[in-house]
Amino acid sequence: MLSGKILRVARPTDRLTEVVHFYTEGLGLQILDRFDNHEGFDGVMVGIPGEAYHFEFTHHRGHTVGEAPTQDNLIVFYLPNQLEWQQAVERMKKTGYEPVISYNPYWDNNGVTFEDPDGYRVVLQNADWSL
Repeated sequence: MLSGKILRVARPTDRLTEVVHFYTEGLGLQILDRFDNHEGFDGVMVGIPGEAYHFEFTHHRGHTVGEAPTQDNLIVFYLPNQLEWQQAVERMKKTGYEPVISYNPYWDNNGVTFEDPDGYRVVLQNADWSL
């Protein structure tokens, strides 16, 4: 059984600056740490201080990784509070990100989907999470 206390989602990008802007200015996450040219890699960790998750985006200098393999590669944030959810959606729009229609229509029922600069999608779901 996995019983770790922190979840790190790590993924490479060719657009480090743009991706960090999407997740910080758009989604409201904060830069937690960063590194430059660590054995040819640059990276930025974003999240909310004190939360048990964060995202690490890396760029390997001189290498290309491309975009998301499908439109169904998702990160889902469950925001059950209507006001908090609406503020998150409006922050994304004010930052210049327009909603996209979800590949799976389920996510359009109670959520809004946005696509990051690499084509990965983030759903802001206005619902409680449950199994």
